[in-house]
Amino acid sequence: MTKIKKSEETRTRILEAALAVFRERGFERATMREIAKAAEVAVGAAYYYFESKDAIVMAFYERSQSEMRPRIEASLIQCKTLEERLRAIISTKFECFEPNRKLLGALSAHSDPEHPLSPFSKETATIREQDIGFFHSAVADSRITLPASIKPYLPRLLWMYQMGLILFWVYDRSSGQKRTMLLYEKTLKMILVTLKLAGIPLLRPLHRLAAELLEVIYTEE
Repeated sequence: MTKIKKSEETRTRILEAALAVFRERGFERATMREIAKAAEVAVGAAYYYFESKDAIVMAFYERSQSEMRPRIEASLIQCKTLEERLRAIISTKFECFEPNRKLLGALSAHSDPEHPLSPFSKETATIREQDIGFFHSAVADSRITLPASIKPYLPRLLWMYQMGLILFWVYDRSSGQKRTMLLYEKTLKMILVTLKLAGIPLLRPLHRLAAELLEVIYTEE
């Protein structure tokens, strides 16, 4: 076994151990010492690979994104309609995050963009933009008729919709998260109907107001 491969395996073992400890103890209560013990490495070794619990979570985010990307990209190629593409993206997220749903619930407390683990922070910007890129691909060639002033914002708005669903999902205590699935089905249909109606010329005054509002919201970005 090469030194590099051994190092990668040790890092992976620490990451897996940390996720197990987070699930059992919760993110806030877990300590690096407990994580090192679970991974069967020295505390110093744990800090060598991850300088903090935050660094471990960032590695979890990055690995999750890496694992989901090929599945989502393949689905986007196979699916033709916007509905099929959105379902592919969101359903993949639910499936991949299921083992760590409680951890995501604990991390949802860090939604302030100033916190490095927030999905809206500058530290997570690369992951966020890659994720929004999936929605760009979903919208492309989907035959949606929207004003030029609004259409560029659609992928980001769909990403926000996805984030809302995931937040509801992590706190959903219904059996099999049935309430989330119902919310998912109903709201997705509402969005698709709204997008079809959005191209009606009679709604142009609303288009202008919506474009102005979106510009205000995303000006800082």
